[in-house]
Amino acid sequence: MAQAIRFLRKGDSLVVWKLDRLGRSLKNLIDNVNTLQERGVGFRSLRENIDTTTSGGKLIFHVFGALAEFERDLTRERTQAGLAAARVRGRHGGRPKALDEKRLALAVSLYNDRHNSPHDICAALHISKATLYRHLPNKRLGLAASEQAPVVQS
Repeated sequence: MAQAIRFLRKGDSLVVWKLDRLGRSLKNLIDNVNTLQERGVGFRSLRENIDTTTSGGKLIFHVFGALAEFERDLTRERTQAGLAAARVRGRHGGRPKALDEKRLALAVSLYNDRHNSPHDICAALHISKATLYRHLPNKRLGLAASEQAPVVQS
């Protein structure tokens, strides 16, 4: 497909059997056709009988685009309403924290006892080394809050 699009010149038309041959989603399809139009290239879909080189074809294509945008907006509104309703019920999205305060205290204790390797601590707590080190940068040293280096959040 990319090779065919590179080959096209102003005044050419890209012809596909079916709309789904040009894009994975309606938004992707619209973006691709807009790119073609910017280059002066027409678009025709044989199965859906759309031809953007004609006024009627452009109208039909823009109606499809407007419907796609409307559908995206509805999906966004429904998602936002669902998240708000879940928050009202006390539910919060996202992945659960790997280390709560109790497990973090255990990790600090195990780490400060120099007999435990980071590998053993991670295996015991079922966490990765990255998770261990992300939570322990200051706590493992036993520094007071005023002495601790700032933690960079990613």
